[in-house]
Amino acid sequence: MTPRKHKKPEWIVEKERAKRGDAAETFWLFGIHAVRDALINPKREKLRLMVTLNASNRLEEAIKISGMEAEIVDPRNFSAPIDPQSVHQGAVLEVRPLDWGSVSELCAPKDDAPIVLLLDRVSDPHNIGAILRSAEVFGARAVIGPHRHSAPETGALAKTASGALERQPYQRVPNLAKAMNSLREMGYFIIGLDGEAEMTLEKATADLPNVPIALALGAEGPGLRELTKKTCHRMAKIPFSGEFGSLNVSNAAAISLYATSLWKSGFNS
Repeated sequence: MTPRKHKKPEWIVEKERAKRGDAAETFWLFGIHAVRDALINPKREKLRLMVTLNASNRLEEAIKISGMEAEIVDPRNFSAPIDPQSVHQGAVLEVRPLDWGSVSELCAPKDDAPIVLLLDRVSDPHNIGAILRSAEVFGARAVIGPHRHSAPETGALAKTASGALERQPYQRVPNLAKAMNSLREMGYFIIGLDGEAEMTLEKATADLPNVPIALALGAEGPGLRELTKKTCHRMAKIPFSGEFGSLNVSNAAAISLYATSLWKSGFNS
């Protein structure tokens, strides 16, 4: 009698499907800084490098480190498959998305109390790029968003991130609420940012011990979804002095990270 096969849970099927899709996906980085940082990143799978002679000279050391063979192209006939309006500076690199591992591997507190950013349906690559820069500056462990409703890695995102995409973990997960519950199980205290919340971010952290913190931010306009709000421990707002209290999500992320970093520094002073 043939043994009966057990059906995999849907979340595992979704995760495997997303991983296979990412593995098959490639995209083009462009611009000297984005290409240089990817060339020297040993974790980045690099497929094809096209550069002008001038860009090749500027990237000479990074190309040596990568071990790649560059295709020298005429700047008057730069035929890389990117948007013609992209400021490529004579350098483009075809790559695969980075694999940062699972949420549990990436965000396990270990011997510290890290900060994680959760992005609920933030789809603008320029916002994501700016958030990754802030996350790197303030030492966030990871930036996490849902796979279907977050900006994927693109050349535009990488250029806005100004190299942070290669160093700052950016993870898109099948289900954000499940990732949040995993963080809760690891001891994270999750604070959702909402302009209409009753308490400020400072008050939301005032009575907390030195625990891992996850900050959840939503897309401009709709903000956080109801399920995301329910999965947070508390809701908080960034205080404002004028009548208009809405910030671009990348600015809100930077301010929230800075405020939380100040709170955490109080435990080390």
